[in-house]
Amino acid sequence: MNFSEINWDINYAGRWPFPIKLGIVLIFCAVVIGAWYYFDTQDQILQLESVRQKEPELKSSFENKQKKVANLEEYKLQLVEMEKAFGEMLRQLPDKTQVPELLIDVSQTGLA
Repeated sequence: MNFSEINWDINYAGRWPFPIKLGIVLIFCAVVIGAWYYFDTQDQILQLESVRQKEPELKSSFENKQKKVANLEEYKLQLVEMEKAFGEMLRQLPDKTQVPELLIDVSQTGLA
């Protein structure tokens, strides 16, 4: 195969020898694959890395929330008990009508 005998006009590309056609197709495929990697895959790889860096933080956050959810019923029961105890403590405090009498009793006790 003599390269000087080949008509390099693109209109005669069908008459080029098979190895040259194969080489041009391989070069074209390499360019397409390279462009695809540069414009599409490279950005996806960067996104994947950033998501992989967030994964441990999200896992620990999920585990903490899962532990809280596992004890949610116990927390609700504890809240009900605390509200009952708070209500009982409020009933033990004097109301507005008893405050003046309480002050008088405290003053007399202090004087005695």
